[in-house]
Amino acid sequence: MRGNAAGVKRTGSVVLILVAGLAAAAAAVIVSPWWCLAAVPLCLLGLLGVADLVQPRHSVLRNYPVLGHARFLLERIRPELQQYFIERNFDGRPFDRDVRNIVYERAKGTDAEQPYGTEQDVYQPGYEYLVPSMAPRPVPDTPPRVRIGGPDCRRPYDMALLNVSAMSFGSLSANAILALNGGAAAGGFAHDTGEGGLSEYHLRPGGDLVWEIGTGYFGCRTRDGDFDPGEFAEKAAHEHVKCVSLKLSQGAKPGIGGVLPGAKVNAEIAKVRDVPEGQTVISPPYHRVFSTPRELVRFIAHMRELADGKPTGFKLCVGSRRQLLAVCKAMVEEGTTPDFIIVDGGEGGTGAAPLEFADHVGAPLTEGLHAVHNALVGTGLRDRIRIGASGKIATGTDLVKRLVQGADYGNAARAMMFAVGCIQAQRCHTNTCPTGVTTQDPRRARALDVRDKTPRVRRFQESTVASALQIMAAMGVSDPAELRPHMLRRRIDPYTERSYAELYDWLEPGQLLAEPPAAWEADWKAADPDTFTV
Repeated sequence: MRGNAAGVKRTGSVVLILVAGLAAAAAAVIVSPWWCLAAVPLCLLGLLGVADLVQPRHSVLRNYPVLGHARFLLERIRPELQQYFIERNFDGRPFDRDVRNIVYERAKGTDAEQPYGTEQDVYQPGYEYLVPSMAPRPVPDTPPRVRIGGPDCRRPYDMALLNVSAMSFGSLSANAILALNGGAAAGGFAHDTGEGGLSEYHLRPGGDLVWEIGTGYFGCRTRDGDFDPGEFAEKAAHEHVKCVSLKLSQGAKPGIGGVLPGAKVNAEIAKVRDVPEGQTVISPPYHRVFSTPRELVRFIAHMRELADGKPTGFKLCVGSRRQLLAVCKAMVEEGTTPDFIIVDGGEGGTGAAPLEFADHVGAPLTEGLHAVHNALVGTGLRDRIRIGASGKIATGTDLVKRLVQGADYGNAARAMMFAVGCIQAQRCHTNTCPTGVTTQDPRRARALDVRDKTPRVRRFQESTVASALQIMAAMGVSDPAELRPHMLRRRIDPYTERSYAELYDWLEPGQLLAEPPAAWEADWKAADPDTFTV
């Protein structure tokens, strides 16, 4: 009986709305023909109300016809309302307004300074600060560079302290890639291509490139998706390719591959990626070229030979320390190492990833850097391998912190996107980026003027490195190699703070090979260079 009553009530509402709308429209026409202009929207509202009441998908609209659409409108513009009117300067996510403003100001070449003191709560647990010295040093006139190239490398490369992190053509527009690479060329720093292939937009401006190869082997793949050594060697020989990198995993989505819908695979992207035009492209979560730590190490050595001795390494988001140690054991037993390892933090960005992965899978960059640095130190390999840090580096402070934690240099992705105009609209996966950075829509991409944005990339990198050097000078350090864990401190509670030297275990060179400490012993013994099984 109640169901019948509800049905009768809903039918009555439908009839009432329709009759009311038609009656209002008719009255308007009778009063004056000029009121016909008002009659049309009244009729449309009446029809909309009827449609809302009878549709089965949205409960809100069935109970609140017409008015319920206001909820969906507000929900759609909620991110903009949050960003522009609600969030404070220091609590936005993923990057707060203060950080975004620093990047924008430095990219434009204006002052990135703040009056009246910090807005941070310096007694909040988790707050970190760098330790200044009573005897500061002069700021170096020339930024130091990091020599990439171990004993097996025949063509070492001097890496800048801050570089463009991996972002593929396809994820970014052609104009964004051109601006980023042009900025790298002008500023003398490196540009990681991402796993989407080596496009003309990476090559045309002349910037130094780190060519990244992912599980799809885009740009050097056979028809059935295997690695093509001949094509790889041919492209790696390009004069702008300074290093080659094998991507094992990505911070925001470690352990899963990607899907590029066929609708987005136009002729240009198909050519760059060596895939059929118009067909959906799937990047598997695993590599075909290796299945054990030993095979990984051997393949890195094979890539280096194919690249004629150019620096070769891999990128990963750290998960199991035991697996990491298994790779180190394989390096020791095989007698060969990569020239660099890029550590991507779990807080790293992406164009699209499942929320669960972005929020809860993979070690944050601090823990990842600590694990990789100490594993290499403990196995006596640290002096042969350079470590790059990738994950939310946007300021000089961010860069110095990562150098303290064990990195040799840093890579930035989202901060570089800010430099070319990104406003953190978080529409990267929709192809509707409002600033033309992460879209393949030509109309939207033209909003990004390459001539205007190219110098912004150079200025941002230059100013950020200068800021890092100024901070290090204030700490009494003239070279990044002099940074030590005790120079970075973290507040534990309102009354207690500890340095990184106290918070984390730091291994001595070769300690794992001689006598592993208790905290590492179980993982070291269980690590097997012939299996990734944990």
